[in-house]
Amino acid sequence: MMIVMAPQASADEIEAVRARVAETGVHVLVMPGELTTAIGAVGDPERVRELGLEGMAGVDRVVPISRPYKLASSELAHHEPTSFEVAGRVVGGGTTFCLIAGPCTVESRASTLAVAEAVRAGGASMLRGGAFKPRTSPFAFKGLGVAGLELLAEAREATGLPVVSELLDAQHSEELARHADVVQIGARNMQNYALLEVAGRLGRPVLLKRGLSSTVDELLMAADYLLKEGCERVVLCERGIRTYETATRFTLDLSAVPWLKLHTHLPVVVDPSHAAGDRRLVEPLSRAAAAVGADGLLVEVHEDPAEAVCDGPQALYARDFAAFAASVAAHAALLGRTLS
Repeated sequence: MMIVMAPQASADEIEAVRARVAETGVHVLVMPGELTTAIGAVGDPERVRELGLEGMAGVDRVVPISRPYKLASSELAHHEPTSFEVAGRVVGGGTTFCLIAGPCTVESRASTLAVAEAVRAGGASMLRGGAFKPRTSPFAFKGLGVAGLELLAEAREATGLPVVSELLDAQHSEELARHADVVQIGARNMQNYALLEVAGRLGRPVLLKRGLSSTVDELLMAADYLLKEGCERVVLCERGIRTYETATRFTLDLSAVPWLKLHTHLPVVVDPSHAAGDRRLVEPLSRAAAAVGADGLLVEVHEDPAEAVCDGPQALYARDFAAFAASVAAHAALLGRTLS
């Protein structure tokens, strides 16, 4: 349920309604707006209805929210898109385009620093890099762990780029939050609800990837787990889903971007690297993502992809990143966006 307060409602009236709703044991979220304040009540709608909130001072109306996702819904946020800053880089809001780029996995100090400098010079907003890697085979390289996080932190010091890195296990959460500016939840963990709750309490923005076979409704319900824990800075990521088509690694669902823009207030970025599995497809898919209204991209970049420890075929060459960024920026500009 959403309780919309009257524009003239006082702070005491808003607090009285919040406290009354909280008595039912539901999750309560107060959302001040430009003209009015809304109070979200997520839980048992019948108990909230029984309170008779319409008769309380300062209440304008009580609106039921029909969608299975509550906090991520644009209904709850008055259709105002969420935007926030990460070390001065704006994510979301409809006027900026965020380029998050870097190696699939941190391999060495030299390669990490070199790629970080290349993407910074090319116009990237943030540096991505995996320190803990989920691998299908238990014998594949699983990342450098904490040592990888330390290299990413060093790259941030050298370039000024905030760091995005993936959380795989709750036991690494505090260490990752100490080194990374944005916590990534990968596709394989989108429905790891216990891990989502841990990530939501870290005090960092979270980039949430859509699961390999998940619907967009399921993606938004996963986002609700983060939002419920008080993490208001959530970014959704479309990274391709499994279909019958095998020409590409996954099928990039670009229709998800405008759909999400209609139904959620959260920023939406696209990962064309994992969807394509082929660097030759990354740029055209990136231009398409910008054209359909994505708020940014997550792309893999390597000095020498042929020597990459993992996912080399989909990584852009570092030397080509500036030209890639300029091409994508031109398409983003068609919708009035500039690189963040």
